[in-house]
Amino acid sequence: MTGKPQSTGAAKPAISAQTPDWSRERKPRFAWMPGRALLASLRAYQAHAASRNPLRRLVLKRVAVLRHRFWSVVCGADIPLNCCIGGGLLIPHPNGIVIHPQASIGPNCLILQQVTIGLRDGDVPPVIGGHVDIGAGAKILGGVCIGDHARIGANAVVLRDVPAGKTAAGVPARILGD
Repeated sequence: MTGKPQSTGAAKPAISAQTPDWSRERKPRFAWMPGRALLASLRAYQAHAASRNPLRRLVLKRVAVLRHRFWSVVCGADIPLNCCIGGGLLIPHPNGIVIHPQASIGPNCLILQQVTIGLRDGDVPPVIGGHVDIGAGAKILGGVCIGDHARIGANAVVLRDVPAGKTAAGVPARILGD
């Protein structure tokens, strides 16, 4: 037998940029996962706010706000309750994440610590496509559009659009591999 590993023949499924994988956000009971708990409080607030039941809308929405505030302090993250985040978001290290309330984030994205998604002087908020990986310390500022399956390098400052499937890195960020 050679030292070469055998292939099982099963290919790893690609992560979708359109269909959210909600299992990525699920937190096991009694597990210490502050990022997933923060997202759960955000999802609970949005569900209660959209409810037609007045009890849910008034009482449970306030409980969700308190839960969100608690997890925001624990995580040190500023993710507003009313922001538009697609399902399947992963924030494994949520400390220092700042997201503008009007920013749009697609499904199945990965955001690491110290990421800022915000505005420049009076610009429109950024739009981030599906399955975008954003490295630690990256800043996405202004009315930029990040395409599906794009990657943003650590500490990159993105001020221009990033096409789908491309990688941007540097200060200011440049598209790699052209």
